[in-house]
Amino acid sequence: MASSFSPDYIIIGGGTSGLVVANRLSENPDVKVLVLEAGKDLSEDPRANIPALWTTLMGSESDWQYKSVPQPGLEGRSIREPQGKALGGSSAINGQAFIAPAQAEIDAWAKLGNPGWDWAGLVPSYKKSYTLIPPADQATLDHLGIDWINDEYRGTSGPIKVSFPGIIQNPLNKAWIDAFRGLNKATNADPFSGNSIGGYSNTATVDPATKTRSYANSAYGPAIRQRPNVQVLTETKVQRILLTKTPAGTVKAVGVQAVVEGKAETFTPARDVILASGVFNTPKLLELSGIGNKELLEHHGIPVHVNLPGVGENLQDHLMTGLSYEVVDGIMTGDPLLRQEPEALVQAQKLYVEHKTGPFTIGGMQSHAFMPTPNITELLDRFPRAQGANDTEHYNVVRAILESPDSSSMAWLMFLAQTNLHEGGKSFVGSQLLPENFASLGCVQSHPFSRGATHIASADIDAEPNIDPRYFSHPADLEIMARTLQALDTQLRPSKELAPFFKPDGKRNHPDAFKVGTLDGAKKYVIDTVTTAYHSCGSAAMLPREKGGVVDPKLVVYGTENIRIVDASIFPLIPRGNIMSSVYAVAEKAADIIKGN
Repeated sequence: MASSFSPDYIIIGGGTSGLVVANRLSENPDVKVLVLEAGKDLSEDPRANIPALWTTLMGSESDWQYKSVPQPGLEGRSIREPQGKALGGSSAINGQAFIAPAQAEIDAWAKLGNPGWDWAGLVPSYKKSYTLIPPADQATLDHLGIDWINDEYRGTSGPIKVSFPGIIQNPLNKAWIDAFRGLNKATNADPFSGNSIGGYSNTATVDPATKTRSYANSAYGPAIRQRPNVQVLTETKVQRILLTKTPAGTVKAVGVQAVVEGKAETFTPARDVILASGVFNTPKLLELSGIGNKELLEHHGIPVHVNLPGVGENLQDHLMTGLSYEVVDGIMTGDPLLRQEPEALVQAQKLYVEHKTGPFTIGGMQSHAFMPTPNITELLDRFPRAQGANDTEHYNVVRAILESPDSSSMAWLMFLAQTNLHEGGKSFVGSQLLPENFASLGCVQSHPFSRGATHIASADIDAEPNIDPRYFSHPADLEIMARTLQALDTQLRPSKELAPFFKPDGKRNHPDAFKVGTLDGAKKYVIDTVTTAYHSCGSAAMLPREKGGVVDPKLVVYGTENIRIVDASIFPLIPRGNIMSSVYAVAEKAADIIKGN
């Protein structure tokens, strides 16, 4: 196998970014691309294709099933850290939310030392990746409050199909918009303009024609499959990158060692090895190959090829939590499906198969908001600034964003089902399901101060990495989140537009959900329930080497000639919202950079 196909580029990871780059590089028929993917092809798997079934993939064989180390900031809790293990990566298993970043944080990427990586430099790549398909009828546009689409920022020809999951049959979708209008907090612009604040109906990566998930494999994959100059190997375990010293004192990747169908193989690139293995496995493979912090590598008996202490550092993520409120009778939620009630399943299946409608068409959330924290400067002044010498610049950048009047410190969202977050199960929905029906009001961090790290635990390829996000290591993060949870309970839920949909003395997801009225009660609830929003990034940051960077603005790993990284690991600063749209944009820009060289 190794000899029959001689690739120019070897892409390690056929996930969200890997398939984008493979597709774009192979547009040139003279360029040969080999993709090595550890997971399976889920093209025919209904769990990947039907939007509502995404939670069944969490903790399955299509998830790497990683966990964090116990977190002191969460009183010793360990958090599951899902990562897609399939063609399409996390875009195959996530809740499909397609959320825009803000201009300020992408501009910060450039200011941190990355020329060309500002908002103006990345907008074309966002637009290139997707096509926004709004509802065709005015009634649905009105129901979902979609009056903000700005054609200047809208993707019109990209492979990923993006639509609005909210439906006219669900009154809660409209109540969300009306509530934010009542609070004078409806979105003030198209979120994809990069300058918006407020509530709106969000988009999702669902093809509105077929009502199936649109993801890297379904959108970028078909062209790859038809091209003779691309080879994709699934269920292939990469073990390390083989390196050799160059006369210039750098190292060059001369091979990739992998196990294919039980046999050890070595693949040789004519040009570059491109890492697209995700936020945990990209730094893991670098370290196993001898690129990383010298002390760590020596501790595990790995020969040091490049001493690069930034590998695995700068790990950033968004935490989320929420409160579930019992809805009045007659409101359609996802609870009967989650409980797998036979009647609900039969009805949902019939609606989906025959009419492409019903609860199977909806994945995660349909209603979203970017919200500031009141009196943020005064609040931040109560807490220490940066925690270490290396954190000063990060702290200052995040604080400047949070203090900007149009900036979001937290996202608010609505999820039309219960969340049993106290369980800490395979997904936030939980398994000990309550018999009543609920709508959940949730919040997600936008710009946490806390950062962590992910490193190898041993030289064994099969050992899980030590993932330590250091959640709430900066105390301001907990304070902001607890206050936001209170705002959901005291401002949003009782708003005159949403209140009629909740039973006045209705049940909640947990007894502690009734105790968030005090700040201490809210903090306890947050510490007991927060989980990852699945937005981990930054662990091989695009930064100057002296600032802890791993790649330069051309995405080349420092100290190497021909290893690049194209996934979320390179984000120097986490963007607000779900990071998938930015993963696609970075991969599109990466492909252009690689082609340009």
